[in-house]
Amino acid sequence: MLARVSLALLALAVLSPIAILPDYVGLVRQRGTLASLSGRAGENERLADEVRQRLAEIQTEMATWRGIHARIWEPLGPETHGVAERSGVGGVGQPVAGAETGPAALTAQLEQFVADVSDEGQKLRALERLMARASKALATLPSRWPVRGAVNSEFGRRISPWTGAPEQHSGLDIAAEIGTPVKAPAPGVVVFTGTMPDYGTTLVLDHGNEVKTLYGHLQNVQVLQGQKVERGQQIALSGNTGRTSGPHLHYEITVRGQPVNPRGYLWDAPGAAPAGLSAAGR
Repeated sequence: MLARVSLALLALAVLSPIAILPDYVGLVRQRGTLASLSGRAGENERLADEVRQRLAEIQTEMATWRGIHARIWEPLGPETHGVAERSGVGGVGQPVAGAETGPAALTAQLEQFVADVSDEGQKLRALERLMARASKALATLPSRWPVRGAVNSEFGRRISPWTGAPEQHSGLDIAAEIGTPVKAPAPGVVVFTGTMPDYGTTLVLDHGNEVKTLYGHLQNVQVLQGQKVERGQQIALSGNTGRTSGPHLHYEITVRGQPVNPRGYLWDAPGAAPAGLSAAGR
């Protein structure tokens, strides 16, 4: 009897490890799988953080676009079929304690980003429609320099080169050697060619919408009264005629007959006159 019990115990001791071996192997495999999944989860969370950070940076940039849109629309007025302003948000923030930061939160951020992109796309298309309608009017504005050179005397009050007393200067005196080509800053019609007491040989263009440009102290005029000219077309040569202290071009813009500062129409601005090029005139 004792021998049988001993044999049974021996068999149990031998077979037990064999019986639990599959479970042990399964546990080892599950542990490896768990470690792999944990690593992947960590990598996915890192990638999700990078996506969230990038989304925040893009939304911050897009928030600045709203200010640009507002500055563009303000002087032009609302469009008849404009885009309604959305109460968008942007900026880089820190997660609130306890707030959701998992896949659902990331999905919500992506949906907000898509909505913001769609909103900005509508605004850009509205601006495109507006600029298409305004392009003809903009093309008639004298927005280019008639000659390239430093400005010897600005528009507005100045000290007279002859009397030393304050006076109102009605245009820009642009440094230009005698014989420098003068080009039309916009399409127009020649409405005057001749001589004026202060400006000497003078040319006047009418650009429509009560906007005219005047060119004084010319050497000669190369277009005829009544002639249509195009933007960039050569219309005269600069000179030193009339009341001047040296060669230059007097350039003037009038709106409804009143002189205005030409710099308000010009796209870019050369610097002040260098030494030796301070010629001025009326």
